[in-house]
Amino acid sequence: MISVKQEKSPTLITSQSPDIEHFPGVTVGIPTLNEEDHIERVISGFLNTEYPNLVEILVADGGSTDRTREIVNTLSEKDDRIKLIDNPDKFQSFALNRMIDQAKGEIFLRADGHCLYQEDYLKKNVEVFLETGAKNVGGAQRYVAANSVQAGTALAVKSFLGNGGAKYMDETYEGYADTVFLGCFWTKDLREIGGFNTKNITNQDSELNLRLIENFGESVFVSPKIKSWYYPRDSYVKLFKQYFRYGRGRFLTKVLHPKSSPIRGLTPFLFMCSLLIYLTVDLLIPQNLFFTHVAIFLGAVVVLESFRTVLKNRKSFQKENWTSNQKSPGFLLLWCNTLFSVLVMQVGHFSGFLYQILRKILFRIKGW
Repeated sequence: MISVKQEKSPTLITSQSPDIEHFPGVTVGIPTLNEEDHIERVISGFLNTEYPNLVEILVADGGSTDRTREIVNTLSEKDDRIKLIDNPDKFQSFALNRMIDQAKGEIFLRADGHCLYQEDYLKKNVEVFLETGAKNVGGAQRYVAANSVQAGTALAVKSFLGNGGAKYMDETYEGYADTVFLGCFWTKDLREIGGFNTKNITNQDSELNLRLIENFGESVFVSPKIKSWYYPRDSYVKLFKQYFRYGRGRFLTKVLHPKSSPIRGLTPFLFMCSLLIYLTVDLLIPQNLFFTHVAIFLGAVVVLESFRTVLKNRKSFQKENWTSNQKSPGFLLLWCNTLFSVLVMQVGHFSGFLYQILRKILFRIKGW
């Protein structure tokens, strides 16, 4: 599945290959915070890339308290293409903007500090980028898991209940979409549109991609040739917090882009609100509206869809997504975790969306 080697005008390095003029210079930008377990592997993987014009690897650190900064500094002593940048604002949007400001490569490739990347990840990004003429390209958001909670999430996102029909969550999809996982851009385009929105510290990728589409038309391309794998949160508390933040971010993106924001960002909120209104009316009026029956039916749908998802994907999951040396969870445990992951994701997203609405209505707070 995964092969990972262990370990403001652009300026190009022109001494790496005799054919370097055919390859745009690339800056890889990695926001980090406490990534000591992964950062050396990620950086080393990019250093060993087949692509011949890697200009630099920028690491913008938000104040790590582990060995992340020490590891990056040690690596930079061996290869001066590696540069550590301070990000006192901590959040990724600030980190990305600092790296965009300093980037010397014509192309800016966003990377994550704890993902796994196919060996040809950088090369495929640039190939698809140049072939399509898109303003941003990337792959699907593939998942890997090392414990049962991550396993549940990795399977949940294979269901419509977990992915909302997002094209960038489909590993086989190839074509234009409203967003991609991570991304590969012209550095000048990022500078022209003002970089990432620092008022929306999560969902910043989707918001930026909507701006690209509004400015350049259909221009965000998903390719199955571009492969990376993401480790989801390893506990349900962390998963809830993540989706709570996603819900907040989706609301802010909807406010900024009321016409172009995808409807799937509203669906969890609208659905949960409808259920709550239905329950309230059923409790307040003398007529029986059979809310209990509807709730049981909807619960059965979630249970059966989780069962179907695990049944369909359990073999490929064990082969392609499970990374632990321990035995993969059995069917029943996978089913329970997939079901619970779906519920936590939906409730977390709804709660964050509602929280941000209340902040705006009650306290007139427009941003994060």
